[in-house]
Amino acid sequence: MNIEKFQESMYSLIVETSTNLPKDVRRAIKAAKARESSGTRSAMSLATITKNITMADDNVSPICQDTGLPTFKIKTPVGVNQLEIKQAIKNALILATKAGKLRPNAVDSLTGENSGDNLGLGLPVMKFEQWEKDYIDVRLILKGGGCENKNIQYSLPCELEGLGRAGRDLDGIRKCILHSVYQAQGQGCSAGFIGVGIGGDRSAGYDLAKQQLFRNSEDINPHEDLRKLEEYIVEKANELGIGTMGFGGETTLLGCKIGVMHRIPASFFVSVAYNCWAFRRLGVEVHAETGAINEWLYQEGENIDFAAEKELESARLEMAATSEKPADTGREIILQAPITEEKIRELKVGDVVHISGRMYTGRDAIHKYLSTNDAPVDLDGQIIYHCGPVMLKDNEGKWHVKAAGPTTSIREEPYQGDIMKRFGIRAVIGKGGMGPKTLAALEEHGGVYLNAIGGAAQYYADCIKSVEGVDLMQYGIPEAMWHLNVEGFTAVVTMDSHGNSLHRDVDQSSLEKLSQFKEPVFG
Repeated sequence: MNIEKFQESMYSLIVETSTNLPKDVRRAIKAAKARESSGTRSAMSLATITKNITMADDNVSPICQDTGLPTFKIKTPVGVNQLEIKQAIKNALILATKAGKLRPNAVDSLTGENSGDNLGLGLPVMKFEQWEKDYIDVRLILKGGGCENKNIQYSLPCELEGLGRAGRDLDGIRKCILHSVYQAQGQGCSAGFIGVGIGGDRSAGYDLAKQQLFRNSEDINPHEDLRKLEEYIVEKANELGIGTMGFGGETTLLGCKIGVMHRIPASFFVSVAYNCWAFRRLGVEVHAETGAINEWLYQEGENIDFAAEKELESARLEMAATSEKPADTGREIILQAPITEEKIRELKVGDVVHISGRMYTGRDAIHKYLSTNDAPVDLDGQIIYHCGPVMLKDNEGKWHVKAAGPTTSIREEPYQGDIMKRFGIRAVIGKGGMGPKTLAALEEHGGVYLNAIGGAAQYYADCIKSVEGVDLMQYGIPEAMWHLNVEGFTAVVTMDSHGNSLHRDVDQSSLEKLSQFKEPVFG
């Protein structure tokens, strides 16, 4: 095989997967947008999402800044050198990372050091299978950490919050899958897709669940019971009212795919792989001798061009409707950083804010650092953005933001409240909300939590007008503290300084709705 041409093909696959959402996913998002009531938080989120998809198309830049852990599924004819394929894929990953199409995401689990090129022990994941066809089938999924952290595995029988006992039968499986959607809330960038694996051991179950994400989201399960269950799960999950980003709304789940395998008598696992709306998986058929791409996969059916005039007009109307009645309060607030406590205490859950001025990124490593060290900059009155951007340095040594959406905030719950009070931070931006410790600190200190739209990495990168500096680069690009000047950065107040939390409210209301599905449906 022409291995140089194969490497070019793999580079193309990586870039397309990161920057160009598949056709079936676009159609699912369009359908969700049509279902949503105008003038709501979810409508605003979906309008932002479709705009972000268009910007990623135009810029050939990552749809989401978290380009995840690359997982390749590869089928090769007998006789093809798999060692050469592995090296070509690794080379392509290095090039894609240097070009800003992927974020450097490979971190040493013991030292915390980022390799900088997406390579490391066990990375990328490559799973090979031989077959008797004469071409190579390569499929890639880029599954970010926010949705990966909402994966869940159940061991039947078990007791489930809101649903009671789940037994070792189809109805018990049903309860587990519904619960998996409830527990994800908005933290996995809903509305999302789930893959489910029934049976196997713990590791095989998770692998089977992720394998379902490689199916076309519109296919029909040949197993009649599983087909019915897939349809049931999507229908009932969308009655939970969790909605896009966990803001409440009509669409919580965009698709459900279920696979089954045998198990041993003592073990009965139901494994769920959650994927965000930015469902980045593509595939190619490659000529086994030339290494060139013969055909792109997942290209069946209509392609939704969100940049088309009617789609842009629809997005404009959604944003206009939301501007007239943003969220619950009907208020839009301009914030200029640094922010006073007085200004913060005027904000209420449901306000839409537009931020200009300085903000600082801070993820897991920064929060741990700030818990025991002085801050490298004065954070009094400032904003911390839970974000690990994709950054590129130009020939003059100047940094540029290529993608910059929010990361899941709940990971910082052990640190956030204490850090805000210690350094005088007034606002935190992230996605998915935070817990009671942070909520109490917001009330005591005078702070707010602002929910940005998860996955909208191009939309928010466009709001960042300059990079003014960076600290703590020893933690790698995603975990460093970047100093950003922003203009018109839009987010929603979902936790305020008066003890109110939209996330808590949606969790409680969705749990009440979940409890309506206790009674057996299958089996």
